[in-house]
Amino acid sequence: QVQLVESGGGLVQPGGSLRLSCAASGSIFRLRTMGWYRQAPGKQRELVATITSGSSTNYADSVKGRFTISRDKNTVYLQMNSLKPEDTAVYYCNGAPPIGGSVYWGQGTQVTVSS
Repeated sequence: QVQLVESGGGLVQPGGSLRLSCAASGSIFRLRTMGWYRQAPGKQRELVATITSGSSTNYADSVKGRFTISRDKNTVYLQMNSLKPEDTAVYYCNGAPPIGGSVYWGQGTQVTVSS
């Protein structure tokens, strides 16, 4: 089984930074598009950023200029700068298998932005 494990979440003050990591294990194949999503209490899960195997990126308007997604094989990162309280959420990573099938999801990591 393929597993994605996020790390790097925590409590940070507004204006601060965090770097999230998500490592995939259980597969020798490179995942295709990988991404980060987040879900705040009472809200739907929303797209934060995605990155393809060719390193093409896409960002939600709310994080453009502040967040940067990157990857190294089957590990995806999210550098979050200038954090705002509205960034508070559980952040999940996912990745698409190389040959069809359902995407894989991590268990989530909590990010709390508060003074």
